[in-house]
Amino acid sequence: MKEAPLPSPCPDAEYSEGLRLSSLSFLGNGPYSLDIPPGKCVGLTGLSGVGKTQLLRAVADVIVHEGDCFLDGIACSSFDPPAWRKTVAMVPAESCWWYDLVSPHFEQGVEQGEVREWLEKMGFPPDVGGWQVSRLSSGERQRLALVRSLSSGPRVLLLDEPTSALDRKMVRVVEEIIGDICRSRQTVCLWVSHDREQLARVAGRIYRVEEQALVEEMKGCM
Repeated sequence: MKEAPLPSPCPDAEYSEGLRLSSLSFLGNGPYSLDIPPGKCVGLTGLSGVGKTQLLRAVADVIVHEGDCFLDGIACSSFDPPAWRKTVAMVPAESCWWYDLVSPHFEQGVEQGEVREWLEKMGFPPDVGGWQVSRLSSGERQRLALVRSLSSGPRVLLLDEPTSALDRKMVRVVEEIIGDICRSRQTVCLWVSHDREQLARVAGRIYRVEEQALVEEMKGCM
């Protein structure tokens, strides 16, 4: 499969169209169609087991699906899969870790630039890169996994209950960071949560996921 060029992360790119789901179906669910403009966040809620996480996994192209997704007009099916998954980044509720220490999970390390700034805002000290992954709490893993995904500069964030293990204060910090990134980088965000109050804060539109449809529930504020 020929690798398509990655869409530019530049907010004022003339061809920037955001994310479009076109008749996406998987595991008996769908078809789902949805358009999310650059810089906007859409919230997804629904009953447990209805397929919210699998919808994100289909958009990330990690499960078999029919239909297609388009980023800035370029079809997922025209991308080399690793290139798509780098620019359309999924952050699961429980992240995977491959190394003993935190730092090797970050391509550019954790000491400089925006990564250092995000980590500080999320309450991590400068020596977090040397921490043993095995000793991290659920909340620490959740925050570090989010920063790990942000550090690669994705055009789309697929967030699956990204604050489920955090206290109220840190929830608001994470919401602020993601909101700032969406606005400044024109990043598209698809955010799954059972917390409708949270979705009302972070999302411009909120949909209830059903097996055969996305039903718009309410307008958010973003």
